[in-house]
Amino acid sequence: MKPYAPNWTHVTEFVMVGFAGVHEARPLFFTLFLTMYLFTLVENLAIIVVVALDHRLRRPMYFFLTHLSCLEIWYTSVTVPKMLAGFIGVGGGKNISYAGCLSQLFIFTFLGATECFLLAAMAYDRYVAICMPLRYAALVSWGACVRLAAACWLVGLLTPVLPIYLMSQLTFCGPNVIDHFFCDASPLLALSCSDVTLKETTDFLVSLAVLLASSTVISVSYGNIVWTLLHIHSAAERRKAFSTCAAHLTVVSLFYGTLFFMYVRTKVASSINFNKVVSVFYSIVTPMLNPLIYSLRNREVKGALGRALSLRSWKGQQ
Repeated sequence: MKPYAPNWTHVTEFVMVGFAGVHEARPLFFTLFLTMYLFTLVENLAIIVVVALDHRLRRPMYFFLTHLSCLEIWYTSVTVPKMLAGFIGVGGGKNISYAGCLSQLFIFTFLGATECFLLAAMAYDRYVAICMPLRYAALVSWGACVRLAAACWLVGLLTPVLPIYLMSQLTFCGPNVIDHFFCDASPLLALSCSDVTLKETTDFLVSLAVLLASSTVISVSYGNIVWTLLHIHSAAERRKAFSTCAAHLTVVSLFYGTLFFMYVRTKVASSINFNKVVSVFYSIVTPMLNPLIYSLRNREVKGALGRALSLRSWKGQQ
C-alpha cells in the first residue's frame, strides 16, 4: 500500500459498481434479483406465520426455524434493495456514504455470524432429539431455547465489533469505487491507502473462529447422530430419524460451503467477478432456497402450510 500523506483527500462516499459488465442486460438482472428478493420475503414470512399459528409446530426446532427466517429477511434486505437501486439509478443508486458503508458491513457480518450460530443451535437440537430422546424435554426446554437463541444473536452482534473498528481506522484517500454490489471487506481493503495487514489478519482469525466454533458443534452433533443411527436396527426408523435432519444438513452444506470459500483467506481476492457470483449465492440465492428446503423436505411444515391454505380457501368461500 502507498504511505499515507496528510494532504490527501479523505473519501466520504463510495460508488458501488455492482455488475458493471451487464449494461445491456440490466433490466433482466433487475427483474431476476427483484423476483428472488420478493420470493425470499414471501417464503420466510410464510414460515414465520405458519409456525406462529399452528400449535403442532410449537416445538424447539421450529422456534429456531422462525429465528432463521427472520434473519434471512434482514440478511437479504441489507444488500438487495441498494443493489436494485443501483441497477435503475434511483435514490442515489450506486452511491453510499462512508458511514453507511461501514454500517452495511457491520450488519451484514453480524447477521452472517448469527446464522452460523443458529445453525449450530439447530444441529444441537437434532442431536439431543435423536441421541437422547428421554432427556430432550429437560435439555431443550423453552427456557433453554430462549437463552440459546439470545446467545446466538448476542455473539453474532459482537463478532464484527473489532473488525469494523479496525476498518474505521483505515484511511481511504481515493479511488472510491467499490467493485462489488455491497460493502464487503475485501473490496474495501483494496481501496485503502493504509497498511491493511492487521485488518486482514483480524478478519481471517475472526472468520475462522466463528466458522470453526459453529461448524465444530454441527460436526460433533451429526457425528453422534450418525453413530446413533448406525445402531438402530430398523431401516424405517433410521430413515424417519434422518429425515428430521435432512433439511438442516442441506442448508448447512450450502451456507458453509460458500462461506469457507469466501472468508477464510488472508489475501484480497484475485478474481473479483467470481467472488461476486459466490456472494450472490450465499447472500441472495441461499436465503431464497432455505424455506423451500425446509418446507419440501419436512412433512410437518408441508402439512401446516396445507392446513393454512385450506383454511384460507374455506374462509374465502363463505
